[in-house]
Amino acid sequence: MSTTHDRIRIHTGDITKLDVDAIVNAANTSLLGGGGVDGAIHRAAGRELEFECRMLNGCKVGDAKITKGYNLQARHIIHTVGPVWQGGGKGEAELLASCYRRSLELAVANDCRSVSFPAISTGVYRYPKDQAVHIAIKTTGHFLESSALPEIVVFCCFDEPMAELYRRALSDLQES
Repeated sequence: MSTTHDRIRIHTGDITKLDVDAIVNAANTSLLGGGGVDGAIHRAAGRELEFECRMLNGCKVGDAKITKGYNLQARHIIHTVGPVWQGGGKGEAELLASCYRRSLELAVANDCRSVSFPAISTGVYRYPKDQAVHIAIKTTGHFLESSALPEIVVFCCFDEPMAELYRRALSDLQES
């Protein structure tokens, strides 16, 4: 039997190119595309994604919604809206953890065996990277302890320094 940390992988590269059942999009509340990962996913998936997203009537911070993957290798895109960092006293940690939980719940509900996450809220939303990574790893680890799906969770990092933060957080999870 595999342990929880064996099901978590760290990858450096382009999330739009991963061959997984679902990729998670760090979306804005409109779900209609934006900058960073959100814009890259919308461009790679194609125009049909925007049409489907228009039908979803947006998404609240901390929640998630799912669409088809269109031109991506991934069958699905799970759109989640992370919190904007406002100093840490406005419930940001709970909202960020909720993004991971809700995304994983949608992955399970749609029979996704593999899912990949970007570093939600760490770009233009300015969430401190070390804190965001800790929340991502801890929340995902707890979820996987009680769920057979997804079998693999990939944290896809834009660069090596971010991947190193994930590796350290995963190592801390293994030791606890």
